[in-house]
Amino acid sequence: MQNGLVIKNTGSWYTVQTSDNQIITCKIKGIFRLQNIQTTNPIAVGDYVRVERTADSTYVIAELLTRKNYIIRRASNLSKQAHILAANLDLVALIVTVNYPETSTVFIDRFLATAEAYGITACLVFNKIDAFSAEETEYLENLIFLYQNIGYKTFKISALHPDTLNEFKEFITNQTTLLAGNSGVGKSTLINALDINRQVKTAQISTYHNKGVHTTTFSEMFRLPNGGYVIDTPGIKGLGTVDMKPSEVGHYFKEFFLFSKQCHFSNCTHVCEPDCAVQDAVKQHFISLSRYKSYLSVLSDAGEGKYR
Repeated sequence: MQNGLVIKNTGSWYTVQTSDNQIITCKIKGIFRLQNIQTTNPIAVGDYVRVERTADSTYVIAELLTRKNYIIRRASNLSKQAHILAANLDLVALIVTVNYPETSTVFIDRFLATAEAYGITACLVFNKIDAFSAEETEYLENLIFLYQNIGYKTFKISALHPDTLNEFKEFITNQTTLLAGNSGVGKSTLINALDINRQVKTAQISTYHNKGVHTTTFSEMFRLPNGGYVIDTPGIKGLGTVDMKPSEVGHYFKEFFLFSKQCHFSNCTHVCEPDCAVQDAVKQHFISLSRYKSYLSVLSDAGEGKYR
């Protein structure tokens, strides 16, 4: 057996880069399918594994090595299972567009809360800045002001203009970074811009619905020229949160901490309790109303098992 890194997952086949830099295609050994695994994919891109060669000269993943971390989402609105987006990450970067298509603040906040829940540093990358009207640009600046004040690193880029990428390139150098976002926000175009020697398939958004078209249908990891990896994932339409207890959700909205310790009740859910400092902070505009509405949305998931 030999160790390797999973760099691509098509659903049934896994591409593994071995410790001696061979690229091999594997299936999962049957033992994984017999274990009590609560995710649709027991192995994810970014996982370190042990592979073995079978009698017929094919390869199977025989063992999953210990993960540093991982990040998951609900598999679908009809499924109670979760899907691992990637494992062993240093960063998660959410690619956001204020139009063409529009990324909602609820989606942004759900993603950030998920990253907080799994203890992974998150940043926001606002793409397509060259395409926005004056009104859209003003809205973009307001979003950047909001999330920078909360404490998130933000970037303004156009994947079509490499000179806008320098700061982001430096930030992700020698890191393993997951790129995520709605379909059509430009993840694959960004990867092409980060490495001009690698051309990932891209597509235009639907002009009729102003929504993205799926061009990435599986997760894949790419090595960056200056060191590190980026992981491209299929576009996410909705982000269901997983395994969040109602009493914990406020912990994943980090600006709430400034006020929640002043709440009258130590287990305050910041919804209907008297003397709630978080609700007072929302009324006084110290906490953004959009963030509070996103908090209530995630809290609904946690309390009733709903997700979107």
